[in-house]
Amino acid sequence: MKDKIKLNGRIKSIMFWPLVLWLLLAVMNAAVYWVNYRAGLLASLFLTLYLVLWMGLYYYHRNKVLTELIKFSMVFSRVENIMLNKLVCPFGILDSAGNLIWMNQAMETLFQDKRKKNISVFFPEVTSQFLDGLRSFKTEEISARYNACDYQILMHRIDFDHIAMESDIIAKPNQYDSFAAVYLFDETNLNEALQTTENEKPVMGLIYLDNYEEALETVDEIRRSLLGALIDRKINKYFSGLDGLVKKTEKDKYFLVIPHRSLRMLRENGFSILEEIKGVSIGNEIDVTLSIGIGLNGSSYNKNYEQSRIAIEMALGRGGDQAVVKDGETLYYYGGKSHQMEKNTRVKARVKAQALKEFIANKDKVVVMGHTITDVDAFGAAVGIYRAAKTLEKEVHIVISDLKTSIRPLMAGFEESGEYEHDMFIDSSRAKEIVDEDTVMVVVDTNKPSYTECPELLQLTSTIVVLDHHRRGSEIIRDAVLSYVEPYASSTCEMVAEILQYFADDVSIKSVEADSLYAGIIIDTNNFKSKAGVRTFEAAAFLRRCGADVARVQKLLRDNMDAYKARAETICNAEIYEDAFAIAICPSKGLDSPTVVAAQAANELLNIVGVKASFVLTDYNHIVYISARAIDEVNVQVIMEKLGGGGHINIAGAQIPDKTPEEIVGVVKGLLRELSEKENVK
Repeated sequence: MKDKIKLNGRIKSIMFWPLVLWLLLAVMNAAVYWVNYRAGLLASLFLTLYLVLWMGLYYYHRNKVLTELIKFSMVFSRVENIMLNKLVCPFGILDSAGNLIWMNQAMETLFQDKRKKNISVFFPEVTSQFLDGLRSFKTEEISARYNACDYQILMHRIDFDHIAMESDIIAKPNQYDSFAAVYLFDETNLNEALQTTENEKPVMGLIYLDNYEEALETVDEIRRSLLGALIDRKINKYFSGLDGLVKKTEKDKYFLVIPHRSLRMLRENGFSILEEIKGVSIGNEIDVTLSIGIGLNGSSYNKNYEQSRIAIEMALGRGGDQAVVKDGETLYYYGGKSHQMEKNTRVKARVKAQALKEFIANKDKVVVMGHTITDVDAFGAAVGIYRAAKTLEKEVHIVISDLKTSIRPLMAGFEESGEYEHDMFIDSSRAKEIVDEDTVMVVVDTNKPSYTECPELLQLTSTIVVLDHHRRGSEIIRDAVLSYVEPYASSTCEMVAEILQYFADDVSIKSVEADSLYAGIIIDTNNFKSKAGVRTFEAAAFLRRCGADVARVQKLLRDNMDAYKARAETICNAEIYEDAFAIAICPSKGLDSPTVVAAQAANELLNIVGVKASFVLTDYNHIVYISARAIDEVNVQVIMEKLGGGGHINIAGAQIPDKTPEEIVGVVKGLLRELSEKENVK
C-alpha cells in the first residue's frame, strides 16, 4: 500500500493553527453558557459551522498545497543546481579515494573536464593521508599551485550515512563510504600584492667605517678629504643601485634605508660592498673596512632601528669588516674575513680599568670564573683580577671546578707559597653559597653564558663584568654592567695586564701572578707566533718588569709524556682534505687535558705546507670538542659558528654533545666542501 503524503515541519504547524484557535473559542463558548444559555447555544452553532468549514477546506486543499510545495521544491532545487554549476568558484565532489566524480563548470574549465581524474594529479599536495584526515563538515585548508596560479583549497568530508539516513528510496552504495567537497579559491593576485608589499617594506640599517681615523693618518693631509669623498661616493652609488637611501650622520657613520627586495640581493651577493670599500685607495697604507648592521621584521620603525643598532654593535664586537642582519631574535653574519687592526691607543683600556675599579670598590666580594675546562689564559686572567681586587682589600675567589694538568703547575705555585688564602680557589657549589647581590661577578675568556664554569652564578647577582678577546656570537651574557670584549687582543691575559697598569698606582703584582698572566699570553699566541701585536709585546714587557720569568714559565708549561705521545699520534693520523684542510681526531684516553692537547695539535698542523686550516676533534665527558686553527686564508670562526661555537678568524672552537668524533668529521667536511665551492679555497 502506498504511503500517504503527509505534511511535516513548520508547514504542518501552520496548517493546524485554526484548530488551536477553535479550541480557544470553545473555552470562550463555555463561559458564554455560564452567562447566558441561549447565547451559548448560538455560539456553539457558529463554532460547529467553523469546524466543519475548516476541515473541509483543509482536506480539500491539502493535496493542492502539497503539490505546489513539491513543484516549488523541484524548481528551487533546479535553481540551486544551476547556481552551483554556474558558481565562479571551482567546486567538485571527490570519492573517498580522491577521484573527481562531479565538477561544476568553473572546475571543468580549470581541469579541462578531466573527470574521474584523481585530485592529486592536479594538486600533489592533496595526498591520501590528507584525505584520510578529513572530518565530517570540518573544513581543512591547504595551499597549492596549478597552471602558474596559487590556490587555497578548502575541503571537508560528507559521510554518506547523513544523506541516506532517513531516505526510503536511496540506498547506500557499496563503493562509497563518504564524499569530499572541494572548493578552490584563486589567491594569485592576493599573493602577488602581499609579495609586492613585502618587497617594498623598508629595512633600516647602520653603516660604520671601522678604521677611518687610522686610514686617514696614513694619507697626506691635503688628500684626506679626497679619501672621504671617494668612500662616500662608493657607498652612495652602491646602495642607490639597490633603490636605497643613505644619509651620512657623522664622518664615519651612515644611516641606511632599503626595500626588503634589495636586502635579498645583498644577502645573495654576500654584501659585496664590504670588499669594494677595501679597494678605495689613494695611497693609504691601511685598507678602509666597514661594518653594517641591519634590522628587519620589527613591529615598528623604532623596533627595526633598535634591531639595526644591536646588529651594528654585534658586528663591531666581532671585529668589524662584516655585516650582521638581525631578523627578530635570529642573527645572520656575512663577511668578517679581515683581521681586525690593533689600535695603538690605550684610552679604552684606561676607561674600562677605572669603571672596573668603581664596581669593585662598591661591593664587598669579587668572584671570578672562566669557561669550562679552565685553560691557562682563563686562569691567568682570573689571577690578574684577583690581584686588582686585593689591591682594594676585597674578598676574592676564583671558581675552578675541573682541575686539569695544564693549570695544575700554575695553581701549585699559589698553594705552596703560603701567601694566599686557602679558599682562593673554590668549586661551583661553594661559589653558589658565596655569590649574592653584594658580589661583583667577573667572567673572563668567554662571553657565552653556556660556556662559563657555572652559568647559575650569573643569576645570583646583577653586577656582572665580562672581559674577553673572542668575537661575539648570537649567545652573549646580557645585562652586564661592564663588557670589555676586544677581538684584536691576543688573549684575555693581555687585556687584564693593560687593565692592571691603569687600575691603581699601588698595584703590586707578585712574580707567581705575573708568571700566570705571561703564560696565558704565551699559550694563546703560540709563543708570539699568532696574533701578537705591539700591545701584546708591551703587555709582556710589563709582566717581565713585574717579575715574570720566561724560563720558569716554560717549565710550568711543559707536557707530560702521555700528552706528547697523544699529540704526535694525532698529527700522524691527520687527513688532508681537499688539499687544504687538515682534519684529525685526538685520543682522550689517559689524558687529563685532552682539549689542550687537541689545540696544540691543531697549531702544529698549520706548519704543514699547503694546509690553510686545521681541525682537531677530541671526545671528553661525552662532548666532542673541536679546535680550529687557520693562518690567514680561511675564517674558521664562521665555520665553528655553524656548529654552535665561535672564536676568532684564525682561532676558534666548538662543543657538540651526544655525537661521536667520526660523525662530526663528516659534518665538518660538508662545511669545508661548501666553503671550497663558494670561495674557491684550494
